[in-house]
Amino acid sequence: MKIALDAMGGDFAPQAAVDGAVLAAKALAGKAQIVLIGQEDAVRPLLQQHGPDAEDLILVSASQIIEMGEHPAKAYQQKQDSSIAVGYRMLHAGEVEAFCSAGNTGAMLVGAMFSVKPVPGVMRPAIANFVPKLHGGLGILLDVGANAECKPEMLEQFGELGSLYAQYVLGIDRPKVGLMNLGEEEGKGTAITQATHQLLKVNPHIHFIGNIEGRDLFNDKADVIVCDGYTGNVMLKMAESIYDIMAEKQMLDDPFFNKFNYEAVGGSPILGINDNAIIGHGVSTPTAICNMLQQGYQMASSGISDQIKNTFKS
Repeated sequence: MKIALDAMGGDFAPQAAVDGAVLAAKALAGKAQIVLIGQEDAVRPLLQQHGPDAEDLILVSASQIIEMGEHPAKAYQQKQDSSIAVGYRMLHAGEVEAFCSAGNTGAMLVGAMFSVKPVPGVMRPAIANFVPKLHGGLGILLDVGANAECKPEMLEQFGELGSLYAQYVLGIDRPKVGLMNLGEEEGKGTAITQATHQLLKVNPHIHFIGNIEGRDLFNDKADVIVCDGYTGNVMLKMAESIYDIMAEKQMLDDPFFNKFNYEAVGGSPILGINDNAIIGHGVSTPTAICNMLQQGYQMASSGISDQIKNTFKS
């Protein structure tokens, strides 16, 4: 198995990307090989600094970089030898089983939509993120930014996508799906959330437990939290700020709060596309890169993309 990494993506690339790839190569030794994609003159010397630890890493040349501030669609179209475009071509061709990048989020979404493409039947792929649970384990929150405004049918599909990921990757036998709302009662919320509730409660593919509120994000009421990308992104950024505040106040003596650190899982999977792609945080450290690559391995080994295809085919 080969897991690819955009070596030029992120605020601290290529150094952080190479260092993280070396860590991941050790963690995944005997299971998967790491493929770095980037400018050879920038990446090769960094690999050489790691000596024997970097011997098993593969470097694929890509001459261009899509910068963080560039227009995603325009840059992806015009820079076909960028590390992101090359990574998606390799993913689409089956040369790698997953592709990870801490680079331009918009370009990663454009590549997902126009290279590997959405699974037939999926209206819009979603970006998912992980939520630490107070009594252990993780939940999954989606969407967290790909779709700021959603139709009820899209939100219903997010419930299915999240449920499949929770089952096959997180190992939760019968994931509980909750709809983020401003009250638990069925009639609460906007016209969109009310209509979504009606769709989710009759969907035979999920275990829907009804509406949940913001205070339920970290408890065990739901394993899968469904919301539009605007709401999800606000909640995600608020959760990340909790870790920053706790760190500044030197109050990180409880391991639960360490799970709020973005480094812990490394990245956010794009769900609903024909293959495995993960978007990392722009400020990703080597630890975050390493964990993102390991998450890519978990996705590929679980066969989650095939499970999604089979579900939406029926």
